[in-house]
Amino acid sequence: MTPLGPGAKTRLGLGAAALGNLYTEVTDEQARATVDAAWERGIRYFDTAPHYGLGLSERRLGAALRGRPREEYLISTKVGRRLEPSRAGGDDLANGFAVPATHRRVWDFTADGIRRTLEESLARLGLDRVDLVYLHDPDDHAEQAFREGYPALERLRSEGVVAAIGAGMNQADMLARFVHDTDVDVVLCAGRYTLLDRSARTRLLPAALAHGTRVVLGGPFNSGLLADPGPEARYDYTRAPAELVQRALVLKETAERHGTTLRAAALTFCAAHPAVTGVLVGARHPAEVHDCAEQFAAPVPDAFWQELLDRGLLLEGERP
Repeated sequence: MTPLGPGAKTRLGLGAAALGNLYTEVTDEQARATVDAAWERGIRYFDTAPHYGLGLSERRLGAALRGRPREEYLISTKVGRRLEPSRAGGDDLANGFAVPATHRRVWDFTADGIRRTLEESLARLGLDRVDLVYLHDPDDHAEQAFREGYPALERLRSEGVVAAIGAGMNQADMLARFVHDTDVDVVLCAGRYTLLDRSARTRLLPAALAHGTRVVLGGPFNSGLLADPGPEARYDYTRAPAELVQRALVLKETAERHGTTLRAAALTFCAAHPAVTGVLVGARHPAEVHDCAEQFAAPVPDAFWQELLDRGLLLEGERP
């Protein structure tokens, strides 16, 4: 199976950060049921990382997929944060995960670090290969990522260890540089092309189209604000500012008035761009998976998009 090949209909994928106890605990049984629900809904792309729960997400995802036909699904993980054993004790909530702090993260975009990190990920997943590897959040490590990390991934691809390589970040500008200056196959852009933030539209998405680079969008709900707007909602992993909550509530009211949901509109908006080949949703419970699959497939009336245009909430070139 070609990883997220161009020309095909945009696919829905499961982002597995929540399976690593993002914010709150998830049981092993609930994690497996969530992956089972994704499989039941036809989801065949799964994304994880060592960062998610200090390896817990990878272990749970690998266990849940064990026994599934390997040729029928795609899996991606990430490199750049190497896990080292730690005796510090306590928990990892400072990094967002409700797990014991058994390890510490070490930034490492060296060639040796990338190979070691990938080998450890494969062991946790219980796999002999993954389909796609991303450089993970190299924001503050650009020089090493471009000078050492990317060439290391290129060698892994040429050796057939991985089928595709890329970079995954919560920003668009450096991803545009990867598209321009390297031969990455895919970039994963989280939260920067949504109904609340279209910054990826300026450079990244046009560059991807011009270079034939595939784009996967993560964070279509901006950490939850576009799924269930309210004063306690998160935006980019922290509590949402009041002005963004108000914008999201306006979008929700408009969607419901047109007989749809804000969740459906958020997913449709992401999936509609011609550079996008995948949209990742996070879920910690089977019901969330089923809801995302239903919303992803639900049609959004043209009248909704037209009203957003008329009210200046959308630009003409952004209309799905």
